[in-house]
Amino acid sequence: MDKSQLTRTFAPFEQNGRRSAGLGCLRPAFLFDLDGTLVDSVYQHVLAWRDALEANGVELAVWRIHRRIGMSGGLFVNALFREIGRQVTPEQVEGMQRLHKEAFLRVAHQVRPLPGARELLATLTAQGVPWAIATSGRREAAQPALDMLGVGPDVVVVTRDQVPHAKPDPDLFLAAAERLLVDITHSIVVGDSVWDLLAAQRARALGVGLLSGGYGEDELQRAGAYRVYADPADLLRHLDEVGVRTTD
Repeated sequence: MDKSQLTRTFAPFEQNGRRSAGLGCLRPAFLFDLDGTLVDSVYQHVLAWRDALEANGVELAVWRIHRRIGMSGGLFVNALFREIGRQVTPEQVEGMQRLHKEAFLRVAHQVRPLPGARELLATLTAQGVPWAIATSGRREAAQPALDMLGVGPDVVVVTRDQVPHAKPDPDLFLAAAERLLVDITHSIVVGDSVWDLLAAQRARALGVGLLSGGYGEDELQRAGAYRVYADPADLLRHLDEVGVRTTD
């Protein structure tokens, strides 16, 4: 993808009471995934899905489940059932999504922010860089993670229940950019899964991958990552590489 995306101008925006310079602003907007990107919750989701699947007579190794984390729940279930050669009804899909949500909420207290997540968001805010969170999870499941990150009501958060389709469709990121009043092609999507980066490509945004969700560097790059970092703390140390100068 063309690196010139990093230096295009933005429309003015306002977030957390701060307004950008608008025309002439050289900083990109950041659109963050949540699970595995800002909070360490991927494996809790994996085990919650295992419980939901086993309740429906489906036993799968957790690595197979992990490979689909980041997709919307409906696509996730259909993809796994296709892999094992079984049919699934819409009612079963809905039921498994409900069981997953219940199982995940039971272990949500185990989730922690990833290293540097709060500091990264605080630095972007202090620098006047627009950012939003776009997650394939529904609001109820995402809220505990948002609370531990200190995400207030003035921050743009787009969840699965607000868009027609979740990842790998681009709807979540397109909606987040629209609510920030920025052009999606002036935005950087930060995610930990191939599904995040495929959605970023389809949205025509630049993609940055994090290893904190369990995918490998090569996988993330093949899915479209322009840069790959270990976690939010590593990204924070290298913000200049993605168009944010924290010093003059």
